[in-house]
Amino acid sequence: KESMFNIVQFDVEGRRVLDLFAGTGQLGIECLSRGAKEVTFVDQSREAIAIVKQNLKSCGFEARVVQSDSIAFLERGAKFDLILLDPPYATNLIDKALQIINSVDILTESGREKPMPEMNMPYFKCKEYNYGKVKLTTYSRETDK
Repeated sequence: KESMFNIVQFDVEGRRVLDLFAGTGQLGIECLSRGAKEVTFVDQSREAIAIVKQNLKSCGFEARVVQSDSIAFLERGAKFDLILLDPPYATNLIDKALQIINSVDILTESGREKPMPEMNMPYFKCKEYNYGKVKLTTYSRETDK
């Protein structure tokens, strides 16, 4: 987690963040602590949502917390500046999520052995970082100059 935030440290403050596949909410809460404008937490699990809410309360933060299938949530088309994707590794949810995401900058985390796909323009793969068994892949959207 520390390595990931070292990579995106200047891309969090003032941003609208989506913590998809939120789990305990640690990634989104870290964004709030680093000055994110707002964070939306999404997870399908009722238990995970309860943990996110408790963790937010313990940290003194308020945020939108949504119990929903993550792919269905993405299909609704909400816009975010930064999306954190940390799905269960043994699934194809990363691929499904990347196909749906439109008009946003994203950061994904995956198992190190899984090759991450290239994106169609205006998106591009920025860089991959390997930390033990985890690989962090950053994607971005070309901006009009």
